[in-house]
Amino acid sequence: MKIKVKYLANISPIEKFSVGDMLDLRCAEDVTLHKGEYKLIPLGVAMELPKGYEAHVYPRSSTFSKHKILMGNSVGVIDCSYCGNDDEWKFPAFAVEDTFIPKDTRICQFRVFENQPDLEFEEVEDLCNESRGGIGSTGL
Repeated sequence: MKIKVKYLANISPIEKFSVGDMLDLRCAEDVTLHKGEYKLIPLGVAMELPKGYEAHVYPRSSTFSKHKILMGNSVGVIDCSYCGNDDEWKFPAFAVEDTFIPKDTRICQFRVFENQPDLEFEEVEDLCNESRGGIGSTGL
């Protein structure tokens, strides 16, 4: 599968590593955030995903420990219609401490998934299965 990428900033290109399924994305500019601030950090790329696919964007495992930011919406979902020349991918960052992130720093990662198939819902009176006891009921 080929994905068209337009670089909107002078950053290192996206590269596929031999280990793991995620692809890293980078800050497109130097970012300074103060504790409690929120910013959509530009990632310097726009992409054209194939029809029927979407990208899920997550923080890297080291993003919080190194940069003291959290992803504001837990996961970002980018569908294939977000594919114009100016549709720059961004990382919604919330700073828990003052921080500085240099341009070209890897701060998040993405993976491409097929869209969910069409679903139909059928209302029933009984699911005919044994209940597990609710959320958090399987022990320590």
